[in-house]
Amino acid sequence: MGFIITPATEADIPLLNALIERSGRELSRGYYTPAQTEAALKYVFGVDSRLVADGSYLVVREREEIVACGGWSRRRTLYGGDQRPMGRDELLDPAKDAARIRAFFVAPEHARRGIGRLLLEACAAAAREAGFRRLELMATLPGVPLYEACGFRAVAARTDVLPDGTALAFVQMERP
Repeated sequence: MGFIITPATEADIPLLNALIERSGRELSRGYYTPAQTEAALKYVFGVDSRLVADGSYLVVREREEIVACGGWSRRRTLYGGDQRPMGRDELLDPAKDAARIRAFFVAPEHARRGIGRLLLEACAAAAREAGFRRLELMATLPGVPLYEACGFRAVAARTDVLPDGTALAFVQMERP
């Protein structure tokens, strides 16, 4: 595998949002209806530019192409992009709080090649270096199998009713 992981930059954001749109549409099939997917793209799936500014949103490149993105956060926000972040922006306490795993998306043509796992372990290592002992995330239904395979366990099923009235199922998960 010739993958390189680097922090995302502000200049990457348009490319990342395009990747997220393609990933969300393709990889959500069979998990969410087309209407749910479109609502998720409008209200949930997207880059959180605060993570980019914090240096904790990462991109995976194969040659020059961005093939995946995802990050971790020391902030309380659990999920959502710039269009609708879910949670407060305050900093977490590594001694008692779990770092957040955020906004993982893989280009559909690169799915199921170990890229998500590679990215997740890079985020876990960075969170550990920052003093965190636990990880927490809000998984989309297509993401649950990856997170389970990486040692996360379900804490609670959640439903987010989006501003347009669409109900979207998630699974809150955690891991030491």
